[in-house]
Amino acid sequence: MVMIASIQNKFKNFLSLKNVAIAFLVIYFAIFMVYPISKAFIGSFYDWNPLIDQFNFVGLNNFKEVIGDGLFWNSIKNTLLFTSFSVSFRLVIGLGLAMLLYSKLAKYKSFFNGMFYMPTITPLVAVSFVWMWMFNPQFGLINNIFHLDINWLNDPKYALPAITIMTIWKDFGYATVIFLAGLMGLPKDVYEAADVDGASGFKKFTNITLPLLKPTTIFILITSLISYLQAYVQILIMTEGGPGTSTYVISYLIFDEAFVKYNFGTASAMSMILFVIIAILTAIMFKVTEERKITP
Repeated sequence: MVMIASIQNKFKNFLSLKNVAIAFLVIYFAIFMVYPISKAFIGSFYDWNPLIDQFNFVGLNNFKEVIGDGLFWNSIKNTLLFTSFSVSFRLVIGLGLAMLLYSKLAKYKSFFNGMFYMPTITPLVAVSFVWMWMFNPQFGLINNIFHLDINWLNDPKYALPAITIMTIWKDFGYATVIFLAGLMGLPKDVYEAADVDGASGFKKFTNITLPLLKPTTIFILITSLISYLQAYVQILIMTEGGPGTSTYVISYLIFDEAFVKYNFGTASAMSMILFVIIAILTAIMFKVTEERKITP
């Protein structure tokens, strides 16, 4: 009887809410994280096409093919250009608007916070379609407002900048909200001491605000890099990688290799390269976050 009661107690404990939640998280992680990553890793060593049940071991040939592919390096170049400009403007615009809200528009913080953040929570698909219309060369708002004659999405010179502009517009609100939260947490006594010393606004910004906002800036920088390295939806909707291959980024190239050309092995190899890059950046993010917790 004692043994039966003990088994019943253990069974009840196992079925407790906490254990059920942990089990759910483990199952979710295994199905949606571990399995896809493992499948892509194994598939990167195979000539793989599930449509014809083809799964032939080729070793490192997929990686050699990727490294020797000019389109891959072109997509890397486009990814770096897109990411660098998007991240830079996101940081600059976000910090500028946060400073404005913090210093001049204190009474209207909530209103402007919501207004600036609204594009961030708007579905990217919907935003992409709206900006396709805005970039239309005949009746689009961009050409009409600025009196331009540019075929934005069909000109190799302007297609990637157009997508970058749309992405910056959609995402700067995220940086604004995070920077504003960082500004509101800065110690006021440091600024009071600077006022007593007669420091100018510019010196206070460069010598106090920017150094104190360094953890916040690094956090936004790393999360933005991870996000933009995986950019895909806006490319698919607005240009489909064109004109030509001028807007191919690494994520779109992976999609093209897998679901257009059915080269799943090559796509898996590209995915592993992208995974390594993102994993390194994620590790940096966690390290920065940990340092922020430790630093008094």
